[in-house]
Amino acid sequence: MRSMRTALQFAALISLAACYHATIETGLTPSAQVLEQSFASSWIYGLVPPKTVSTTSRCPTGVAKVETQHTFVNELVSFLTLGIYTPMYIRVTCAQAAAGASGVTLTVPSPATERSVRDAFGSAANLAARSHEPVTVRFTE
Repeated sequence: MRSMRTALQFAALISLAACYHATIETGLTPSAQVLEQSFASSWIYGLVPPKTVSTTSRCPTGVAKVETQHTFVNELVSFLTLGIYTPMYIRVTCAQAAAGASGVTLTVPSPATERSVRDAFGSAANLAARSHEPVTVRFTE
């Protein structure tokens, strides 16, 4: 009887030490903006998942990485509630803006003379130097 009790205590200790961790990378370049939820509520051993993390307004350029994890404290709370409440840690890293996604676009009409092309590129260089933003020169047909 004593060995069975010791084995159960050892199994409980080992299960508390194990922390579930999953990472999803989208391939976009990560930015410094990070959204975290340390106790995202999940129920019945995770059968009822936590609410969706809304990133649309806080990550306008998309998401670079999502990490989910059951930390030691999350597992302890789950153990104490007999698995009814199973919180998890969620961390979302926003993506950086693409180089061409912001800035100004100058349009040069198709029958452009050499003078108008030089003026367009000169204006683009001046705008980029003043605003510290990329400037695109587009030729239309």
